[in-house]
Amino acid sequence: MSWLDRTNLLNGSAVISPGAARVAGIFFGGSPGGPRAPRIFTDVTNQNPSQSINGKSMQTLKTLAVITAVSTFCLTSTGSLRAAEHDSQAHGEAWAAVKQAVAVLHATAGNKCHGTVRFTQEGDAVKIVADIEGLTPGQKHAFHIHQFGDCTSSDGMSAGGHYNPEGHQHGLPEQEARHAGDLGNIQADNDGKAHYEITANNISVAGLKNPIVGRGVIVHAKVDDGSQPVGNAGGRIACGVIGVANTAGKK
Repeated sequence: MSWLDRTNLLNGSAVISPGAARVAGIFFGGSPGGPRAPRIFTDVTNQNPSQSINGKSMQTLKTLAVITAVSTFCLTSTGSLRAAEHDSQAHGEAWAAVKQAVAVLHATAGNKCHGTVRFTQEGDAVKIVADIEGLTPGQKHAFHIHQFGDCTSSDGMSAGGHYNPEGHQHGLPEQEARHAGDLGNIQADNDGKAHYEITANNISVAGLKNPIVGRGVIVHAKVDDGSQPVGNAGGRIACGVIGVANTAGKK
């Protein structure tokens, strides 16, 4: 109560001077020549400075205690928000530093397809390099990023549909407006192996634009012909989850 002009405790009763009560009145919205302060303070200012006001003074002290508690809460909340903002910024910066990801493909039930897909952030685009085996010799196979990094089902269906956060129609890579997960087709050689490279400018590894970390990669049994809704690509012969790559010791 250091901001009150004078508070005396006499036999358990508080004595508050008119000046202190006027300050409190201003604190609660009153001002000289302005709106009247709440009744509790106008009553106090009518008191003789030396008069004991047991009930009213106790109510005043309780009110001031509430003010102190609310002020403390506000200061604490502000500090907590600032700390949260700092943590959020640090979290964002940590993810922004992730520039490489990898998916290891495993065959679904009854298939032999397997391989590795690497993703590297290069400016505003992502370079994708895939090495895959166990394909149908001489055939093209659809190659997509799917919504979920979930390969728990034996047929790969747990990976969900194509990754499409922007809500576009399906398309091949030469179409600018397409699913973020539309990566086209890989071409198998006579041994059922494929090396495929593509640069996509509609995704990011772990940035703000359609981040792919944690999503799934699917190789399909048939070619993606670009038709709606998903290119008539057939069953899922391999599934992998995109995770943060271990770049230690790599250049």
